[in-house]
Amino acid sequence: MSAIYNFCAGPAMLPQPVMQKAQQELIDWNGLGVSVMEISHRSKEFIALTEHADKTLRTLMDIPENYHVLFMHGGGRGQFTNVVNNFLGDNGKALYLVNGQWSTAAVKEAVKLVGENNIDQISIVEKVDGLNQVVMPDFSSSTKDYRYLHFCANETVDGIEIFDHINCPWPVVVDLSSTIMSRKIDVSKYGLIYAGAQKNIGPSGLSIVIVRDDMLQLPSLPQSSIMDYSIAQANGSMFNTPPTFAWYLAAEVFDWLTSVGGVSAIEALNQQKAQLLYQCIDSNPFYTNGVANHNRSRMNVTFQLTDNSLDGEFLAQAEKAGLVALKGHRVVGGMRASIYNAMPLAGVQALVDFMKSFAKQNS
Repeated sequence: MSAIYNFCAGPAMLPQPVMQKAQQELIDWNGLGVSVMEISHRSKEFIALTEHADKTLRTLMDIPENYHVLFMHGGGRGQFTNVVNNFLGDNGKALYLVNGQWSTAAVKEAVKLVGENNIDQISIVEKVDGLNQVVMPDFSSSTKDYRYLHFCANETVDGIEIFDHINCPWPVVVDLSSTIMSRKIDVSKYGLIYAGAQKNIGPSGLSIVIVRDDMLQLPSLPQSSIMDYSIAQANGSMFNTPPTFAWYLAAEVFDWLTSVGGVSAIEALNQQKAQLLYQCIDSNPFYTNGVANHNRSRMNVTFQLTDNSLDGEFLAQAEKAGLVALKGHRVVGGMRASIYNAMPLAGVQALVDFMKSFAKQNS
């Protein structure tokens, strides 16, 4: 069977060694004769798995000791709500930066819970010379009293990524759902980091929350106990039955990432993959990209055919060539190649070769 390269934005492809190991262990994990899906989450074997996952992630991301790692339900959208419920009690206010669909969705969830008067928002994407780019406000002289500033580091729909740290007087909450472990970050710069699993961690249904001690002292709103960060921390993310199979696969992905050299090594590879694909787009008038160079996403490369009447044919031929899930988001159209950690360089090279061939055939 020829290789299939899956460019889906999420749920995304997982590393092949992880999938092969999971297949081998599906009905007999750890020599127990049963699946990891079937054992108690409070058994010594599963507890050992969770402790290993926590330790490995801490090492990969260099997480300081005053941060807690939580494995929670709900994915990224679940954390839109959880952040508000955990931090905006007693009429707390927050500032949201808007640079695309997911940051907009986070604002909508926040407003549902605490109302428009408690949520300020700033659009930070502007057109400069015909290209979308992030223009960050200067917060140094602000007299506002926010519990936190929230932003999404990478907007998967438009392919816009923020690489710079945001300097502000308030704790920073960041949605890293599509960039976590794709590049090195300084965890100590953030009050809370969250990420849905289905891009660079594992299967959907799980989310990772990395929260600083002092954030857990903020007044919260009334909420479900299973979404309370303090309760999750006090109970080792096991106040109720967690998504055990997703946790197991996340642990395997952490081990895989460690085996290939960690975050520094995967960042170098991700830069290589993105540069290869953007160079193809920029060097061929058959394709365009509408994002300024310094905000081009390394994880979600969006592009358009200059003749969009060929979109359907492009997608059909790409699929025949084993290049699947390249259709852009329904809101913006065009194409989108999601090249998360698990996408090998060979997959990006295969896409580039196809794009060059397709352009030549149709020019």
